Amino acid sequence: MDIPYLHRDISWLSFNYRVLQEAKDPSVPLFERVKFLAIYSNNLDEFFRVRVANHRNLLRVGKKTKRALHVEPKKILKDILQIVNEQQEEFSHIFENEIIPELTKHNIYLLRRMELTDEEKDFVENYFFEKLLPFVQPVLLVKDKIRPFLNNAQLYLTVWLKTKDEPYSEDQYAIIKIPSDHLPRFVQLPTTNGQHHIIMLDDIVRHSLQWLFPGYDIQDTFSIKLTRDAELYIDDEFSGDLIAKIKSSLQKRNVGPASRFVFDRTMPDELLDFLKDSFDLTRFDMFPEGRYHNNFDFFSFPNFGYNHLTNTPLPPLPYIPLEQSVDFFESMREKDHLLHVPYHSYESVVMFFEKAARDPNVTHIKIVQYRVARRSRIMKALMNAVKAGKQVSVFIEVKARFDETANLEWGERLEAAGVKVNYSFPGVKVHSKLAMVIRQEAGTSKLYAYLSSGNFHEDTAKIYCDYGLFTTDTRLTKEVARVFSFLETVKIPKQNFEHLLVGQFNLRDDLQAFVEKETENALAGKKASIFLKMNSLQDEQMIQKLYEASQAGVKIKMIIRGICCLIPGVKGMSENIEVYSIVDRFLEHARVFIFHNDGDERMYLSSADWMVRNLSHRIETIFPIYDENIKEIIQDNINIQLNDNVKSRVIDEAGSNEYKRDDSDLAVRSQEETYYYFKRRVEAQLAEMNPEEDESEGLMI
Repeated sequence: MDIPYLHRDISWLSFNYRVLQEAKDPSVPLFERVKFLAIYSNNLDEFFRVRVANHRNLLRVGKKTKRALHVEPKKILKDILQIVNEQQEEFSHIFENEIIPELTKHNIYLLRRMELTDEEKDFVENYFFEKLLPFVQPVLLVKDKIRPFLNNAQLYLTVWLKTKDEPYSEDQYAIIKIPSDHLPRFVQLPTTNGQHHIIMLDDIVRHSLQWLFPGYDIQDTFSIKLTRDAELYIDDEFSGDLIAKIKSSLQKRNVGPASRFVFDRTMPDELLDFLKDSFDLTRFDMFPEGRYHNNFDFFSFPNFGYNHLTNTPLPPLPYIPLEQSVDFFESMREKDHLLHVPYHSYESVVMFFEKAARDPNVTHIKIVQYRVARRSRIMKALMNAVKAGKQVSVFIEVKARFDETANLEWGERLEAAGVKVNYSFPGVKVHSKLAMVIRQEAGTSKLYAYLSSGNFHEDTAKIYCDYGLFTTDTRLTKEVARVFSFLETVKIPKQNFEHLLVGQFNLRDDLQAFVEKETENALAGKKASIFLKMNSLQDEQMIQKLYEASQAGVKIKMIIRGICCLIPGVKGMSENIEVYSIVDRFLEHARVFIFHNDGDERMYLSSADWMVRNLSHRIETIFPIYDENIKEIIQDNINIQLNDNVKSRVIDEAGSNEYKRDDSDLAVRSQEETYYYFKRRVEAQLAEMNPEEDESEGLMI
């Protein structure tokens, strides 16, 4: 019997709709709603460049291949098109009928060119000649003769023309680039009477067409955009120079085949057919949108200093035991430490590397780099460590999608500084989030490790919810050293992993065994439960095991941010499974796995989702939590999230994304509750350090 299974891309579209829900939620501050429009649009662009491009490629292959893959790309593309069209219509409704009116209530007006005053017209025309003119390049389209190349994700206007003074002349068409890659998308007009007027760069171009096409009458204009396949097609990762092949493929990414052609849905059919022929598009490429595209530019929407229209600040809290420690490494030796960003400051992680770089007793520093900030104190510390005579080795995963160029650049900078750099393996990605410091103490080498669910990225640590563990527990540090040895030598470790679950070794088998153990315990009449928190659940084998556990009576609760191919609540199959998704101001990124294990609880943190790619085609690290105090903190966090009745959505077969509601009289917004949970702990630590502090005035964090 086929198991209930939701296609991963349909599930992803349901996740992205949860992002769109934040844009239409009136309780979300106005500028945050605008930001969620940008996040939704940015997500969708990447989805088309990667996933939809993949389906289009499958569609091009023969029926034999499609049968072998057990997929129906034509049907999936049709379903995607229908869902995206419905979401785009709702996007337009939210923007035009909800966001725009709300902006006007605060004296912010997004104007079109026909709404400009004479003074504003003068400003726009001066702006065109002084700033915009050097970047615009009008091109007349001639069928079968002139077919200009459309840059990836670049905005264009198509212009419908007629020869001046010849009203019955044939229609002619042209395109012109909107240079949003050089100029702000939102241009602020002179402020009058306390009102803030904005015009989009698109409409400045529209207003100025008379000077670009002096021999023509402008009939109408319509915006278009083409996104291109972002996959790096490397013929054979196992032969030749993989890094050279990646560099070569990166140069071709922005000239790849079309994955989506978006157009103004008011465009006449005649013009749409003309463009379809001119750019060699199919109906599966065509996606109608509103008047404007590249809505991820809403990230740069001006806020005029109206901070009351943004989220109330939740400044990161110091992690007192490490940030204010007299001896950082001694504090690590005393006990394990758990960091939870963005609630905690990322400073402890940065300090780990900076102190190691300066410490004369430190001999080695090792780290896995998957994604890293453009400006990184961590990378600077590694280069300073080399100058101080330490051995520094970095494994760089160059195949981190859309970060390939940045990672290559960092690799070159690190190598130039004397860092030993190892790069991607063929056939797999290295996705572990590990770092290790080796320090000479009393004639022996002491290992200090940091294991995390998130990247070593100072910027995303401000918005991604991740756990990080500082430890000197030899059960963990010895196996972390074993992972680094493998990454550096590509030699299979002689000893098995007993504590860590490591991709390509024991990760999939052990996870499966943990689920099976809960199933066995339930069948034996013992208490059995599983809690899973991750970004995505897609692996069919693991879903099958979860269904079997549910049928045996195992109580399973999950918090899945993104893709969830498992369908909960199916009678006779998944009645014991509950799935929720939390989308809020921070991005839920941590992975937590808890197995009851007949009372001897197993708790793990992880870099890995339960997707085929993570469990079978990546080197991931799942690490146990042994410290009882840390276990309690993580369980407290999980309980807060399970009680969320404000931002939690119920995942079901219908994909309704209904908000979770309960009988409680108290609203629980888990991210805010988690922040104040940690703030109370920090205040308690400070009070313990300063017992004579006047508590009546409170503590400033």
